[in-house]
Amino acid sequence: MKEQLQHVKKDFLHLVAKVTDRDALEQLKTEFLGRRGKLNAAMKDMASLAQEERKLVGAMVNEVKEAIETAYAEAIEMASKASLASKASGEWIDVTQPEMTSHPKGHLHPITQVREDLEDLFTSMGFIVADGPQMESDFFNFTALNIPPTHPARDMQDTFYVKGHEGVVMRTHTSPVQIRGMREYGVPLRMIVPGRCFRNEATDVRHEHTLHQIEGVVVDRGISFAHLKGVLEAVGKHLYGQETKIRLRPKFYPFVEPGVNGEVTCYLCKGDGCRLCKKSGWLEVFGAGMIHPNVLREGGVDPQTHSGFAFGFGLMRLVMLKYGIDDIRLFESGDLRFLNQF
Repeated sequence: MKEQLQHVKKDFLHLVAKVTDRDALEQLKTEFLGRRGKLNAAMKDMASLAQEERKLVGAMVNEVKEAIETAYAEAIEMASKASLASKASGEWIDVTQPEMTSHPKGHLHPITQVREDLEDLFTSMGFIVADGPQMESDFFNFTALNIPPTHPARDMQDTFYVKGHEGVVMRTHTSPVQIRGMREYGVPLRMIVPGRCFRNEATDVRHEHTLHQIEGVVVDRGISFAHLKGVLEAVGKHLYGQETKIRLRPKFYPFVEPGVNGEVTCYLCKGDGCRLCKKSGWLEVFGAGMIHPNVLREGGVDPQTHSGFAFGFGLMRLVMLKYGIDDIRLFESGDLRFLNQF
């Protein structure tokens, strides 16, 4: 039986060296190692052997089987390489040819386009671009911004509170980063904070539960309202042209004192009055003011030695005005008919 096993091994090694086709190799393997193959045929008399001899023959069977499988694996690898080489020899690729694809390429969302444009403007004026958590603590979102729990200004913002996490909200504005920025970077500070905010709004053409803002903060010694107006004029001229004028009117915001409502000359009618500006000649685009002393203290800044201003743009409103978009819900719709226009 040992001689028969050696003969099976020798036959396979002899035949496998002559075969280069994968299918033929599979057939050859089945012929020798299949259920009715030559190796099993050589083992049919093992049951009649003594126990000691059966152990020796069993070890030899494993050796023959391993040799056959190793030779088969090597032959398959060589056959695969030969097949690839044969295909490659019949092909020619021009590596200098431009890529041809029918897949459409995407582009930046209009909100992202305007945000990056403003980021470039502010960084050119020495501002850093900061970010903060969208899931915010009640303290940073309200209390540290001079809006304590009993303050009626909390009713101005319909807030998403996070169930099961007391004192945690989805931030209603980017203003919490005012406090975080002053605490992290200290003063002097020039910072803008673009980002998403969330409010429990009944959505319509002018209201959306997810909105985008861009906050601006400057804190240093001797900062005045004149500095605030200068920065806002630069932004207005950048967005709507060099002839754009700024109008500031008093308005209450808890975290600034005094606070103003900011308007710019209507870019469509140049101040003459039209449907876009409701015949007023002005477009409301931002809120601003001098940072309240209580907010400076929460940021670790002494209001006796430093002052600052803050402003906030509704980024989605800026985009709507820029492109004449009349429904805010289109931004988050994912509708390619809308997005492909930009």
